[in-house]
Amino acid sequence: MTLSMTAFARCDQDSPVGTLTWELRSVNHRYLEVSLRLPEDLRALEPQVRDFLGKRLGRGKVDGVLRFQARDAMAGEFTQDEALLTRLVALARKTEGIAVQHGATLGPLRVIDLMRWPGVLKAGGIDMDTLMAAALELLGRAVDEMIQTRQREGDHLAQTLRQRLDTMEGITSLVRQVVPDVLAGFRLRLETRLADVRKELDPARLEQEIVLFAQKIDVDEELDRLGAHIAEVRRVLGQTGQIGRRLDFLMQELNREANTLGSKAADLRLTNAAVDLKVLIEQMREQVQNIE
Repeated sequence: MTLSMTAFARCDQDSPVGTLTWELRSVNHRYLEVSLRLPEDLRALEPQVRDFLGKRLGRGKVDGVLRFQARDAMAGEFTQDEALLTRLVALARKTEGIAVQHGATLGPLRVIDLMRWPGVLKAGGIDMDTLMAAALELLGRAVDEMIQTRQREGDHLAQTLRQRLDTMEGITSLVRQVVPDVLAGFRLRLETRLADVRKELDPARLEQEIVLFAQKIDVDEELDRLGAHIAEVRRVLGQTGQIGRRLDFLMQELNREANTLGSKAADLRLTNAAVDLKVLIEQMREQVQNIE
C-alpha cells in the first residue's frame, strides 16, 4: 500500500454544549512535522494530539486546527479563574512599581484587558473532560479520513510510477536492439571512408577499430543495472510502510545509469533514448517526493 503525504480531512461533531470541528492538512516533508491550533480551553490536549498523530502518521508536514463553537445557551454563561486573575493583578502592580522607580509611568489597569487574558474567562456549564474526550474521538475519525485520502492518492501515484517504469523498460529494450545496428553502421562508414581515400584495407586493423568502438559504446552493464533498479522500484511499490526515502534513493541510481548511457551514446537514437529516460526519471522523482 503506497501512501501519499498530500491530503485533507475535515470532521464535525455536534453535542449538547456545542460543535467541534477538526481540520487536518498535510503535504510532503522529510519527517513528521506537526503544527496545531487549538482553542485556549483545549490547549491541554496538545501533547495527546501530537502523540496520537505520531503513532498514526509516518511523514509529512501536518497542520491541525480544532474549533469549538459553544451553543447559544452556553455562550452567555462564563466563570472566571480567580486565582489567575489575582496573579495577573499582583504582577501588574509590581510592574507599575518598577516603572515608577525608573521614572516611567504606565497607563491605568483596565478590567477589560484582564478579561481578555487567555484562561481568565471560561465558558460555564461545560464539562471540559467530556469535551476533551470528544475532541480526541473526533480526531481519530479525522485521521482515519486523512489516511484514506492518502491511500487513494498513493494508489494513483503508484499507478503513474508503474506506467513510467513500463515506458522505461520499452526504451531499454529498444536500446539493446539498436546497438548492433550502430556497430554495423560504424563498420560500413569506416570501410567507405578507407575506400574513398584509396587506402588498402587492413582486415586486422579494421577489426581492431570496430572492437574499440564496440567497447566504447558497450552499454550492457548500464542496461542491466537499469533493469535491476526498475525491478526494485516495482518491488518497493508493493511494500507497506514508509517507502518514500527508498524510492527517492532508487531515482538517484536510475538517473546515474541514464547519465552514463548518455555519455556513451555514439548514435542519435542512443542519445534520444538517454534523454527520454532522464525525462521519465525526473517525472518519477517529482512524484516520489509526495510518497510517505
